[in-house]
Amino acid sequence: KNQDMKMSMMLIIQCRMCSVSAFNMATRYSRRASTLLSSSELEVDPGMVSGLEILKYPDPRLRTVNKEVEQFDAHLKDLTRRMFNLMYEANGVGLAAPQVGVNEQILVYNEFGDPKKWVSECVLVNPVIVDRSEAHDIETEGCLSFPDIHGPVERSKWIKVEALNLKGRKFKKKFTGYEARIFQHEYDHLKGVVFIDHLEDADRRDVQGEIDQLVHSFGPTGSL
Repeated sequence: KNQDMKMSMMLIIQCRMCSVSAFNMATRYSRRASTLLSSSELEVDPGMVSGLEILKYPDPRLRTVNKEVEQFDAHLKDLTRRMFNLMYEANGVGLAAPQVGVNEQILVYNEFGDPKKWVSECVLVNPVIVDRSEAHDIETEGCLSFPDIHGPVERSKWIKVEALNLKGRKFKKKFTGYEARIFQHEYDHLKGVVFIDHLEDADRRDVQGEIDQLVHSFGPTGSL
């Protein structure tokens, strides 16, 4: 029993050390479907996400250059907590700060999209990709800023990242598989890039009608 408790504590500590955007549930691999759909049944208190909303394309803030975080304080911790709550409410697995109108280099994710699996919550501040695989794969992605729009995106199979945690401490992490895809999607947001930028011409044409509807709904001040 004591050994099990020690192993559990080690897992919690490891995740908090990596205190490391934005897919929705429809974009996840089919082998995860039964697990991920369960989180859509959970209710999140709307008051917990007060003051934040997910920006929709073509809001110009999604294309803005995002500055590095310099203050590691209670405000940053509160912001990331509210980002997680909003992400869960939207049935997502990741969210980047620009998607909630905060143009700073912050992203959060939980590969399970389930608040009950909080040990998998990770925050990355000022992340930088320092290495990536030459091998790529293609999977269908979507984005909370592009409701009901999906398309195949090519990504590196693995990446190595340097970032800061919520205390401003530097760490390194290697992402593989599904986590690598989540990170790369959210990291793009920090650079003003959105997933439709990666679509091949034919795939872009398939969803252009839905994109045009978003643009029309937003109005003339959007940034394509």
